[in-house]
Amino acid sequence: MPLHPERDGLESIVGLLDARAAEHPRHIAFHDRDEGVSLSVLIMESQSIASALARAGVVPGDRVAVWLPNCTAWLATFLACARIGAIVIAVNTRFRSSEVADIVGRASAKVLFYWPGFRQIDFSAILREVDPAQLAGLQTLVAYSEAGEASLPVVGLAGKQLLRYKDLLASETVPTGEIISPDDPCIIFTTSGTTRAPKFVLHSVRTITMHASDVCRAFDLSSAASALILTLPLCGSFGFVQAMAALLAGCSLWTSPAFDVEETIAAIGRHAGTHLIGSDTMFSQLLERTTQTPAFPTLKLCGYGAFSPALPDIGALAERRGIRLRGLYGSSEVQALFSIQDASLALSDRTLGGGRPVSTEANVRARDPESQRILEPGQVGEIEIRTPNRMIGYWGDEAAMRAAITADGYFRTGDSGYTLADGRFVYLDRLNDSLRLGGFLVSPAEIEALILEDADIDACQVVGTSVGKVEKSFAFVIMKSGCALDESRVIARCRARLAAYKVPVRVVALERFPTTLSANATKVQKNELKKMAVEHMGAR
Repeated sequence: MPLHPERDGLESIVGLLDARAAEHPRHIAFHDRDEGVSLSVLIMESQSIASALARAGVVPGDRVAVWLPNCTAWLATFLACARIGAIVIAVNTRFRSSEVADIVGRASAKVLFYWPGFRQIDFSAILREVDPAQLAGLQTLVAYSEAGEASLPVVGLAGKQLLRYKDLLASETVPTGEIISPDDPCIIFTTSGTTRAPKFVLHSVRTITMHASDVCRAFDLSSAASALILTLPLCGSFGFVQAMAALLAGCSLWTSPAFDVEETIAAIGRHAGTHLIGSDTMFSQLLERTTQTPAFPTLKLCGYGAFSPALPDIGALAERRGIRLRGLYGSSEVQALFSIQDASLALSDRTLGGGRPVSTEANVRARDPESQRILEPGQVGEIEIRTPNRMIGYWGDEAAMRAAITADGYFRTGDSGYTLADGRFVYLDRLNDSLRLGGFLVSPAEIEALILEDADIDACQVVGTSVGKVEKSFAFVIMKSGCALDESRVIARCRARLAAYKVPVRVVALERFPTTLSANATKVQKNELKKMAVEHMGAR
């Protein structure tokens, strides 16, 4: 029962779901593990939470922190906040005391939803580690639990009201009396900062709803046979966008609180999964656990983000197992699944990051970061995007918003890449990670790909470092088990195959790369590698 509203009617996903629930109350909105949750149950749950939050003093513009894994409560709480104009701030369940303190405290969240005993982690204890001054604005804790779980004791914080989620559902539902505009803010995603506090990316009801509609169309989710298997967390745009699009499309949606390989494989088979969108690591793990080819015969659309430098050949591996991976692009600011590569492309082009924007109103261009000249197709520069689904701001940081948006309304992504004449674009890497070598902008991925041809090398990361007044490339590698690095051999191969200005000045082996956690993946900290390169050059 997919919705096909006109574009002008795409104002609020809450209103659209309410209308569908009234017409088809028994329609299964999604599967929370093995439990099918009807649309009417999801709507009623969100109405109960909205009433309870209003009684607790939450008013439009207040922030409500949701520190939950994927479950019915996450979606119901988001819809509840959208009903009363509150702003959800999505908090990763992998975050611990210092990260939670920064996000909840800096956002001045009035309410925090959490699962005290999720995976037998004492989340209450984590909260007690936080300096009370950082949670001064927090008034209410809402503890979620499930029947039959061996939960840890729920202990509140001094001076904070402690409520139980199940009690909120049992309370009377009353109209809130608020009239919420589609242009009101509804959710904050945190950027995955590595050297400073993350920015708070703010979206409105309208931007979320419009993008969900665009994804629904571009990813062909409205078919009655479509079934999306969601493995990514709702706290990040990558997972959240998939859930919103599937709910809007009315297709089958399955999710689970934590990614488990065997559980996901079973879900693909049980629900005849047609759509699977995730990371290269996720696809690698799924392929390792199944021996049949084609690995998953029901899958029709598989999009992926390349997060792991150790998996440069995942596209070819998946192809041999009957899975045609398609590269994606997105960010919290323009939302995940902003674009996807065409299914008809050859493997080498189809697995590149970027693709064709899902919004027909979006425009992408590349700008030279030094001359500020808008570049022709094929020329590498900073990717800039104008789209109606862009964030409405960085919450609490107007200066950052002004710096991020050009005079003519394009978002400066901070990513390097290039446009193509057919309307697609290619993402290469973060602009700060790009190298200016010999007067040219060079993608580290080009050098990394050549180094990875060495059979003894398992992973590679290339950064820039100064040698005198000249910028040079510097390679870090992780060796395969039992192998030793032959630095001179690697450099010799680079000299034979690359322009002289691209050849690494050093190749150094590490046991592991420095990393940081984001909502969707573990990312390599390039800034730390740059510091290490300076140290190695200084030691020579």
